[in-house]
Amino acid sequence: MVDYLYDGTFEGLLTCIYLHYYEEKASGVFMKSRYQTNLLNPYKEINTDLSLADKVYSAIEEKISTYALKNIYYLYLSDYEQKEILILNYLKKGFKIGKYIDCYHADSTVHDVHFYAKKVSIECHRFYGLIRFSDTGVFLYSEIEPDNDILILIGDHFSDRFKNERFIIHDKKRSKALISSDGEWYISDFDAKKEIALSNEEHYYQDLWKTYFKHIGIAGRKNPRLQAQFMPRRYWKNLTEF
Repeated sequence: MVDYLYDGTFEGLLTCIYLHYYEEKASGVFMKSRYQTNLLNPYKEINTDLSLADKVYSAIEEKISTYALKNIYYLYLSDYEQKEILILNYLKKGFKIGKYIDCYHADSTVHDVHFYAKKVSIECHRFYGLIRFSDTGVFLYSEIEPDNDILILIGDHFSDRFKNERFIIHDKKRSKALISSDGEWYISDFDAKKEIALSNEEHYYQDLWKTYFKHIGIAGRKNPRLQAQFMPRRYWKNLTEF
């Protein structure tokens, strides 16, 4: 058995899954950038093979379910450190049991996959309402620092919502960005070396919004715990009103 090291892409992970079945069994699957060598565990660096990844992708859909494929993709986007081995164990059971794998709620592997996939889904929907755009005069700009890598999941929503605009949603935590222009979007590495300059009009409207937010609340109905439940405090630094 050997540790497989992949490049961090979903296709790279699926390539490792293929090799586990058709070459050498995997004792673990790890991102190259995070792997710490161990004298007791041999390892092998894997080059992503799109044709092999596509075979695994299709096999999951045909032999397990589209729902299972969605689960492992959302888990892959999560910040869970052992997600790769969890995905491998889930698929090993899925290929044996078939489409009913997700009915085994008492199974710890299935439970954990559902738990982390749901966390990603919840955060994705939460950010539909928590992203604040600022006008630079040339494009709209937003900074976010989500727990999970959700940019690819929110791309269609915001590009459709702002289809006539150019905008950048910058994930500072991962130094990448969702970039959209006239309804077409892509994700790219993005590391702003200096603060993005905002237009004078934007500063004016931000001050108005802060004033409105401050005075619209009813003192007797303030509920900080409920507010933090819907708008967790870890996100507040990127919200204009706070």
